[in-house]
Amino acid sequence: MAKPAQGAKYRGSIHDSPDFDPNQDAEALYTAMKGFGSDKEAILDIITSRSNRQRQEVCQSYKSLYGKDLMADLKSEISGDLARLILGLMMPPAHYDAKQLKKAMEGAGTDEKTLIEILATRTNAEIRAINEAYKEDYHKSLEDAISSDTSGHFRRILISLATGNREEGGENLDQAREDAQVAAEILEIADTPSGDKTSLETRFMTILCTRSYPHLRRVFQEFIKMTNYDVEHTIKKEMSGDVRDAFVAIVQSVKNKPLFFADKLYKSMKGAGTDEKTLTRIMVSRSEIDLLNIRREFIEKYDKSLHQAIEGDTSGDFLKALLALCGGED
Repeated sequence: MAKPAQGAKYRGSIHDSPDFDPNQDAEALYTAMKGFGSDKEAILDIITSRSNRQRQEVCQSYKSLYGKDLMADLKSEISGDLARLILGLMMPPAHYDAKQLKKAMEGAGTDEKTLIEILATRTNAEIRAINEAYKEDYHKSLEDAISSDTSGHFRRILISLATGNREEGGENLDQAREDAQVAAEILEIADTPSGDKTSLETRFMTILCTRSYPHLRRVFQEFIKMTNYDVEHTIKKEMSGDVRDAFVAIVQSVKNKPLFFADKLYKSMKGAGTDEKTLTRIMVSRSEIDLLNIRREFIEKYDKSLHQAIEGDTSGDFLKALLALCGGED
């Protein structure tokens, strides 16, 4: 079970561009969109080679130079998968995540996988920023939205994660043993001292949703010592539905977050058809955080690079933009 070294260095593929001039970028974008048809290549080049912070500055410059909204202009010039990607890159990360969560809860069905993917992997600071962005953009709290769109134990897990209240400290060995014992009981490997199943489930949820990452890594190790089983494997076997998926995502994220995303990217491109939404969401949201680590995990596990996978599965300007974000061949 490979896990990142403590304090493993996470690195994105997109960084601040060194010779950055927001006015120059704004002018170049304006020119690229002027007249009939747009110069997509130029738009792509600029947006994929700037950091999010720099893109926000370009938006400001564009507004002051032309009295127009860059996002609205881009929207009218590009469409489809490319638009989803480019407009995603233009949004501040917390607002982008808030929008993905909102979309996952819109309409008839709920996209549980997206809710889990975002809420199970974001840091406290990221979650808190998402809460603020959600309220600002949709005039309703994220918690209320989750509440009215999900139910039961799954709802409780998501609401707990959405508080962004995970402990930040290191591990506590005695506590870890106790936590591993609760996990073993709930997963029915240990003999349960006729405890109440519901209260055990709640304790298990509290452990997975509020303990710090280093502490949970210790809990998983203690769990193996105690039961000879891997906690992730056991959850997959003993639980079902959305609750199982949420717990598995938390465990995978704790063990190795870049690998969690590498798996998701692989699945989005596997077999017939591409899940462009997932592919775009991960490439956009991880580009400045850990996309280089995700690339490393991808090639190690799947024997082909993320670059190759994207090339074999997408085309046109969408392909070009994804490769620019990917930042190179491994």
